[in-house]
Amino acid sequence: MAIYNYEALKDGKEIVKGKVEAEDIREAKNSVRKLGFMPTKIYEERIGRDAKADAAVASKGGQMKALGLTDKIEFTSTLQILASSGIPMIESLLFIEQDAAKLKIRLVAKELRTQIMAGSTFADTLAKYPVQFGQIYIGLCKAGEDSGELEKTLDRLLEIMGKQQAIRSKVIGTLMYPMFVIALAALIVLVMLMFVFPVFDDMFKSMGKELPTITATLMYIGKKLKEFWYMVPLLIGSVVYGIYYLFNWEPSRRKIDKISLEIPLLRDLMQFSNFANFIAVMQVAYEAGVPIVECLHLAILTLTNYTLKEKVEASTDLVQQGQHLSVALRTTEAVPKMILFMIATGEQSGRLGEMLLQATKYIDKKLDDIVDTMTKMIEPLMLIVIGSIVLTLALALYLPLFGSYID
Repeated sequence: MAIYNYEALKDGKEIVKGKVEAEDIREAKNSVRKLGFMPTKIYEERIGRDAKADAAVASKGGQMKALGLTDKIEFTSTLQILASSGIPMIESLLFIEQDAAKLKIRLVAKELRTQIMAGSTFADTLAKYPVQFGQIYIGLCKAGEDSGELEKTLDRLLEIMGKQQAIRSKVIGTLMYPMFVIALAALIVLVMLMFVFPVFDDMFKSMGKELPTITATLMYIGKKLKEFWYMVPLLIGSVVYGIYYLFNWEPSRRKIDKISLEIPLLRDLMQFSNFANFIAVMQVAYEAGVPIVECLHLAILTLTNYTLKEKVEASTDLVQQGQHLSVALRTTEAVPKMILFMIATGEQSGRLGEMLLQATKYIDKKLDDIVDTMTKMIEPLMLIVIGSIVLTLALALYLPLFGSYID
């Protein structure tokens, strides 16, 4: 038997607290109900490290931490299952608060439950935490709650977040191989320059001949790297930070986004990866009864390419002026033609929601094809890169030897 602390509502108004003894949390809830109260919070009385951890959290004011995509999927999945089972929102959040695996998810559930008990709606409470949930999540939950279909909206949100996670995994998976090969090649070059080339220095000097330019250059670089070895990690760190900065500083990021749309295969990857999320959000928001202009505003938030985002934002003004969605998007010259055709067909037939769903399936297939093509192209390119590096190092080492043999 364990001791459970509880908070409950008496006569639907007064909050009462107490303790009950029970085998598990379900029995504890039943015990509280037998007392004539409606349980809102039940937790096992703990001692030791768990209690200290809770105290530490409480001392920080129980502040919400930012939720990653995986965290939001876990939170939404549990909430959707409980809501679909007919369990009230407060009890659903209480379950997540007590049983979620991650502390920050438990804190989110606790904060939401507290504010809902104070009289706020679920969507209005979410709106207070845009950093944790994002405008898309908040906007769709608002539409779902207003239409009385919150459970369906949560299910659709899971589909969107699952799609985002899948796209992210595909792109990262495609880039991991070349990044690993480049890092390994850089490490091999450093080892060769700092430790292998210096071994041949005395032998080359004993030949009494001028070294080939490539050999002399790499010898010089190797000596300097070995002499100033402490600069190597600083140099690597600077390169990594420089790349990170370039991709996060807005002016350089805008330039990169523009250039990426001018490279054939990369352009397709950027377009379809961006519009996969865009069309998915459009479809879910439209099916939830959100006005088409608001659907566009929500969907635009998913676009990560600045160039595409600016073009689609311009089309929003045309839709507000009365233009059809397909016509407005066509003016951007950024949306793939097949998607435009499907949207136009949906508008003409009155089945826009269904055609947007078909468009998401089409984009998923195209994205798979693009990733497969890029993967097949990257492998021979990496072989060429590695081969060029090996050839350069080999020539630098053996050219002086070949020269001595010829003489």
